Amino acid sequence: MSHLSIALLSLAGFTGLALASQRQQEELTGGVWPGRLARVARVSGWATLATALWVAVGSGGWAFGLVTYAGHTSLAAGAVGGGLVLAKRLLRHDRERQR
Repeated sequence: MSHLSIALLSLAGFTGLALASQRQQEELTGGVWPGRLARVARVSGWATLATALWVAVGSGGWAFGLVTYAGHTSLAAGAVGGGLVLAKRLLRHDRERQR
């Protein structure tokens, strides 16, 4: 159960960090979020990643927990990065179809 928790927390954390980026906001939503909302996304992303670390270390100890955390965060970062690329392509394809 802890692996699932770590994976989901890592995925949510990197999603929050990605959405805090002005570039991703412009490409995905068509505009820039207010500064306060972007800060909330950034802080919640980091807090969620810290929570994932806490769960990993709590369930596996410092040695195995850090290795587990590194693996899950690597996979989550790759999934969010791939999802952003896919979303941009789908949005571009949809905009071209509407023309």
